Amino acid sequence: MDKQTLIAHLNEDLAGELSAIAQYITYAAKATGPYRPQLAAFFLQEVADEQLHAQFLANKIVALGGEPTTVAAPVAPAKTNREMLEQVLAAELKAGKDYTKRAEEADAYGDKGLVVALEDMVRDEMGHSEETERMLRDWPL
Repeated sequence: MDKQTLIAHLNEDLAGELSAIAQYITYAAKATGPYRPQLAAFFLQEVADEQLHAQFLANKIVALGGEPTTVAAPVAPAKTNREMLEQVLAAELKAGKDYTKRAEEADAYGDKGLVVALEDMVRDEMGHSEETERMLRDWPL
């Protein structure tokens, strides 16, 4: 794994985190119905974790000599609460897979500290996806 490829992949992850921040803020605003307060709070509480991930990635990219992206990946459209939760679940599962792959790349590059940090981020993303799956389990169609 060469440094420039690792930087490029970390920038893809950063774009995903910037997208997650926008997704959660937007979905919190769009939540409706009797569970709106709880759903909006759930979405907004996730912003802090995604912001920490984004900050870590930006700092690491700079430390490696790269330029962090400022462009977020597109946010998936969703109209209903259920669609929002389904899109959140898909994004969290993708992030977990991406960070697992990135940890392998960091290991091949020889950056053990990055490996550990990325594995921690996998744990965070999997926790988010598990919580979202539990919410969707009995969510009305």
